[in-house]
Amino acid sequence: MRRPRKSINQINVVPYIDVMLVLLVIFMVTAPLINPGVIDLPSVGTHLTAPAAPLEIQLRTDQSLWLREGAAAPVRVSRDELIARVRDRQAKNPEQAVVIAADRTVRYEEVVRVLDLLQQKGVRKVGLLLRPQPN
Repeated sequence: MRRPRKSINQINVVPYIDVMLVLLVIFMVTAPLINPGVIDLPSVGTHLTAPAAPLEIQLRTDQSLWLREGAAAPVRVSRDELIARVRDRQAKNPEQAVVIAADRTVRYEEVVRVLDLLQQKGVRKVGLLLRPQPN
């Protein structure tokens, strides 16, 4: 005689538990071997310096060069004097930036000449100063 088959209404979870225990052991063994990244944070007592205001070279319509250092009024300078002052400031502070502010009517060729002169004399960190249009 045949016995009637009984339906199985239980799930055998023993294999799942075995797999989870093996994974747990693997993570427990490998976790201490992982070297966490070191983050070098600044301490509270360090003195942070703000970047120096850029030197502003103004190129006006009459081809004259003016140099503004910080908040002081611009001073008219020759090309040689301009190079000497800029190099002196960059010798004191290597991070000193220089910007060229040319009048709108100045030919682009004159601006490129000043840029070329600064580059030939070894002046670093040179940029162009632009004024945003009013809304």
